[in-house]
Amino acid sequence: MPGARVAILTVSDTASLDASADRSGPIIQSILTQNGYVCTHLQVVPDDETRIRAVVLAWCDQGDVDWIITTGGTGFGVRDRTPEAIRPLLDREASGIVHLLLNASLQATPLAALSRPVAGTIKNTLIVTLPGSVKAVQENMAALLQAGVATHALELIRGGSGQRVHADLAKEGIRIVGEGSVASGSSAGPAPSTGVGSPASRSGHIHDHDHAHLHHDHDHGHGHHTPKPRSVLSHDPALPAHTRHRESPYPLVSVAEALLTVLREVQPLPVYEEAVTSRLKGCVIAEDVFAPQNVPTTFSTNVDGYALRCDNRPPGIYKVLTSRTHNLSVPLPPGTIFRINTGGPLPAGTDAVIMVEDTRLHSTHRSPAGEEVEENEVETLAQVPRGENVREPGSDVRQGDLVLERGTVVNSAGGEIGTLAFVGRTMVRTFRKPIVALLSTGNELLDVQSPNPLPSDGWGGIWDTNRPSLQAALEGMGYEVFDLGIVPDTLEAHIGILRRGLESADLILTTGGTSMGVGDLLKPVIENYLNGTVHFGRVKVKPGKPTTFATIPTPNGRTERVPLFALPGNPASALVTFHVFVIPALRRLGGWPQDRCRLPSMRVQIQETLRLDPRPEYHRAIIRATPDGFKAYSTGGQRSSRVASLKGANGLIALPPRAEKGPSRLEIGDYIEAIVIGELQME
Repeated sequence: MPGARVAILTVSDTASLDASADRSGPIIQSILTQNGYVCTHLQVVPDDETRIRAVVLAWCDQGDVDWIITTGGTGFGVRDRTPEAIRPLLDREASGIVHLLLNASLQATPLAALSRPVAGTIKNTLIVTLPGSVKAVQENMAALLQAGVATHALELIRGGSGQRVHADLAKEGIRIVGEGSVASGSSAGPAPSTGVGSPASRSGHIHDHDHAHLHHDHDHGHGHHTPKPRSVLSHDPALPAHTRHRESPYPLVSVAEALLTVLREVQPLPVYEEAVTSRLKGCVIAEDVFAPQNVPTTFSTNVDGYALRCDNRPPGIYKVLTSRTHNLSVPLPPGTIFRINTGGPLPAGTDAVIMVEDTRLHSTHRSPAGEEVEENEVETLAQVPRGENVREPGSDVRQGDLVLERGTVVNSAGGEIGTLAFVGRTMVRTFRKPIVALLSTGNELLDVQSPNPLPSDGWGGIWDTNRPSLQAALEGMGYEVFDLGIVPDTLEAHIGILRRGLESADLILTTGGTSMGVGDLLKPVIENYLNGTVHFGRVKVKPGKPTTFATIPTPNGRTERVPLFALPGNPASALVTFHVFVIPALRRLGGWPQDRCRLPSMRVQIQETLRLDPRPEYHRAIIRATPDGFKAYSTGGQRSSRVASLKGANGLIALPPRAEKGPSRLEIGDYIEAIVIGELQME
């Protein structure tokens, strides 16, 4: 419908690196604008399922987008994953729109049969995926906009009756089911073609479009998903040994599915007011910040020099005044100039500033002892025009200007805090940063600082590597950590320590206890004793297959439910899955925009031959920036217990799974995506 708000997402590896390569997105924007739609977003992402989903979900959650159109990634290419990214998100599929798009393209070329469009609704937003070529986009947009198809769909999704659209279509001679046959001109002939094959043109067959189900379903809670009850999959540790599972009952989910689940289940923490200090680092602004006053508030200067009234004043010798000898509100006496520092206000009546470099000392004031103490007179060596080196009020920021938007992340580089201070803000509303409760599980573990062994099988044990390394990572990102220590492999200890975490933290992070051992108690405790929900208990990824994500209710806690991540006990697995799954959850809790919750990724050129596994793999690497682009060097052996594989690593190469008939390895010089987990190095 005219005036509807549309977001356009171009999916292209090439255009994500060079926005000027995006031709389809601007074409869609132009077509929509000409037809009265308002394009609120135009963004480009690479062919990455998780990135696509994150952007689409963020737009849907904002509630200010009526229609999302994607372009690209709908074909049969290896990297064409847009349908796979969008289809799991749909609340209701729109197969009729899919048929419309295919029909429009097939009239131009039989190769359109290789296109895989998807359409439907997410909450109250219509989403349609289009091909990437400009020609196909133009054909598909014409089909969507003709005869009011898109207009009618948007009105129905918004809860309208569609009567206005029906009336408009009737005027154009298009038959509407339940309203009789309508024809413009002669009633003897068939209904006119719409250009995509009208119902009447196909041997007289009329295809009924029943809209009643859309009207009926509209108000059934698209904004909130009712929790679905599920059976408890973990075993009860209190039962006999023969009841224990011999295989994990938890289905394997893909990395994309796991991340989507995390971002859906985790919601931002409450908003509060924070003082504008260095403690804001890492917080997310929860309000639009407007300048309360002009900056600068009065005429000032951007140099060190002398303020004067130019009025064609020639170079010469002038007496020097300062703030100690002259009131700023009083005009300067004839034959004088005013010493001023960068940022200082100009005295009344002055309109230019001559730089110190364009003057020469002529005489000085002397103390009773004859020592020089201050300038008395200077000689100006140049004639400056009116306004020279003068900043007008509001020349940097005008009162009412938007200086920081809601959702801005306060970076450690200082720009955001500096902006707030620059406009005089002393307090600002931010999302609360999460507190993390951290623990390790296992009788075999020893605290490196306090090696007091727990009851075990009599062997010496191993050092707890995960807790100190994860605490360092968390605190390095600015998160407060509540250290719960090492938990013995007993039911009572697990229940007690997790309840402590629920009372004090916004996210619980554990390592170990997620596999099939007798002492692996986390999942049973979560489901059987804490009334929690395990959203996934295994992920198809290497390393990190046992990674578990759950939420636990906290009736007397600070939030309704606390997310819990149970990471594998192997050190490399724990750190890899922390960067892949836990950081997005922490960012989401802290109010980060959903499309920025994941760590950034980039295309890198690998410098070693890398073997592929049946599972997707995150290979630890060192990324270096070179004149020829970004190059990734393996850190060596990738065994999940080898934490040294992360020593110096600043990237995780996202290796694809080995296909049944595909290559078994990637070769030196191949390009692939890598997640950035640390500062990039220069070669």
